[in-house]
Amino acid sequence: MIALSLAEIATVVGGQMHDIPDPSVQVTAPVVRDSREVEPGGLFVAFVGERADGHDFAPAVVEAGAAAVLGSRPVGVPAIVVDDVQAALGALARHVVRRLGATVVALTGSAGKTSTKDLIAQVLQHKAPTVWTPGSLNNEIGLPLTALSATEETRFLVLEMGARGIGHIRYLTGLTPPRIGLVLNVGTAHIGEFGGREQIALAKGELVESLPSKDEGGIAVLNADDPLVRAMASRTAAKVVLFGESDEADVRAENVRLTDSGQPAFSLHTPSGCSDVTMRLYGEHHVSNALAAAAVAHELGMSAEEIATALSEAGTLSRWRMEVTERPDGVTVVNDAYNANPESMRAALRALVAMGKGRRTWAVLGKMAELGDEALAEHDAVGRLAVRLNVSKLVAVGGREASWLQLGAYNEGSWGEESVHVSDAQAAIDLLRSELRPGDVVLVKASRSVGLESVAQALLETGAEGEVAAR
Repeated sequence: MIALSLAEIATVVGGQMHDIPDPSVQVTAPVVRDSREVEPGGLFVAFVGERADGHDFAPAVVEAGAAAVLGSRPVGVPAIVVDDVQAALGALARHVVRRLGATVVALTGSAGKTSTKDLIAQVLQHKAPTVWTPGSLNNEIGLPLTALSATEETRFLVLEMGARGIGHIRYLTGLTPPRIGLVLNVGTAHIGEFGGREQIALAKGELVESLPSKDEGGIAVLNADDPLVRAMASRTAAKVVLFGESDEADVRAENVRLTDSGQPAFSLHTPSGCSDVTMRLYGEHHVSNALAAAAVAHELGMSAEEIATALSEAGTLSRWRMEVTERPDGVTVVNDAYNANPESMRAALRALVAMGKGRRTWAVLGKMAELGDEALAEHDAVGRLAVRLNVSKLVAVGGREASWLQLGAYNEGSWGEESVHVSDAQAAIDLLRSELRPGDVVLVKASRSVGLESVAQALLETGAEGEVAAR
């Protein structure tokens, strides 16, 4: 982070200094909450969790070089003590972002947030130093930690914002006020917690409500192809920029197609010009993500040619999101097991089919969490879609929700061995090890809580007779 003295930090967060012999000592290394990540000159944030109390690690982190601990009680080593550690962390992030003066780009949506954030970051890196959310650390703790990792050289701060209820995004935008706000889509992820897509739209739209006015440089980037997102234009005083495949989009794609390997290609059209893009990522759903990134980059001064070049070079920065790896025996494993919702599940199945032309395709799928009353219908629909897309074999992994996946496939006309329900990840591994043939393509996808990444990892270990070639 940018250098701040312990005295200044204490003032910003409203804390009391304890056992600090020299308040002028500066924090010059990252602010972290994991004691294993402490670097000399860093600040360790001590949270009290269900399994561990961060304060217990205070002596060890100071011995490892931390300048001090930010916690809720004295710990016998240099510490800044506050009543509410989370609020203090947020206040510190707000102070640093204000002082830094970088352009904050915030994005939200029901699906594709992390992939799009990774694309935006890689494109903007071509223009100036950029810091972005690692993985999916998009909540009230992960977001300020990301902001605090910025340095004096940082010019763009790309922040993913998640929400599990009304008011969550409003809180996050208060910590790191964005100048550019991007809303990707309103789907059914977390619909069980929100109670409906209209409520999801209400929560996601808090991002555009937080933006500065058009005269103050605020820009709302909205998906022209999603009616609930497009309607958010009435909720902001910022300049509105539309992206999508609609003719009315300011940044749009034409001649969308997939290469033989399932990678999207299209002609990128912006207000300042056109250029062709061929992506390294897999699946047509990445076209919308790429257009969102292009719209942001265009508003920040990049040309169509610069954007197209950057998009064509961009890869996957976050783990277990359409990670495509080919084993030495020709089996291709697609690890998309980080999370799942109905929209991302449908996109992944279509990508699997596009990649598997002329080859046997396997969809190893598990539970989609937090769907509430829609859970049965949504799992049934995914099972049916696998049949309609002619996926060679569906392997539904887990309990009740997995049985609904298989039931949907069965009711759509999947007979014999075209679909199977297994109890857990190990059963899926055993089945795949016995039945996979060279050239098969295997998609592994479920909500994070299911832990299906173990299936993908086991398949790669099984095929690792030589060095595995990752694409």
